[in-house]
Amino acid sequence: MNIKKWIKKSIQKLSHVDNPKFESELLLSYVTKHTRSFIIISDEIQLTEKQYKYLNHLIHRRSLGEPIAYIIKEKEFWSLSLCVSYDTLIPRPDTEILVERALSKIKSNSACILDLGTGCGAIALALASINSNWNIIGIDKSENALAIARINASKLNFKNVTFFFSDWFSNIKKKFNIIVSNPPYVSKKEIKFFKKDIFFEPLSALISDNNGLSDIENIIKNSKHYLFYGGWLMIEHGWRQKVKVQYLFKKYNFHEIESYQDYGGNDRVTIGKKYDK
Repeated sequence: MNIKKWIKKSIQKLSHVDNPKFESELLLSYVTKHTRSFIIISDEIQLTEKQYKYLNHLIHRRSLGEPIAYIIKEKEFWSLSLCVSYDTLIPRPDTEILVERALSKIKSNSACILDLGTGCGAIALALASINSNWNIIGIDKSENALAIARINASKLNFKNVTFFFSDWFSNIKKKFNIIVSNPPYVSKKEIKFFKKDIFFEPLSALISDNNGLSDIENIIKNSKHYLFYGGWLMIEHGWRQKVKVQYLFKKYNFHEIESYQDYGGNDRVTIGKKYDK
């Protein structure tokens, strides 16, 4: 079958997704190994029977709600192409706000940065791409997620980032200039209102007790032991959690507390500075 005809059919099958044409082209690129830009300008590519059957199988998976990032096993973040798996959250564009905030506060060419709950390594690797002199550590309690993060670091050939096992701070032995985290922050009551795509992702990386604030409080409470004087803690949180997260920063004696909105105008990231020794 001609690819243009296949795209037309697949758009109808994916009519419920936000951008069916884009996703159809992504799947075609994945299966045929042609770039998406090549597919867009090419009219005469013919699919083999094997490609046609495989593409229809992938379209069926997507029609059932499986995120396309898991189907094609990759997701772009900070202009980096990252491997993802069912053991990692899919990086969201809004999490780039954390990277932007960290960059705004790093004043040294030899900064030490900790990424708590690194998953596929998106935040750590985005920061590593900026300055090869920065020393970046990404930790996670999922060995399977760490394996994906290491694959991404190797694929990108970044030498200034290390990934290892730690249940939050359980294996951390040093201090940092910046600690960033996108921890679980969804409450058990909230999860049922999300799109069905979310249930393909690891729930342990999404759901937290105490109305989604348990892990956030744990991080804020303990991070001061691992920050240098003048160091910054930066946390992603739910769009309705800003006031409570700011309260926790104040409760544990952080200063210069600020919250920032994501690209959709929702409160998404709160930061605070350590002043005491």
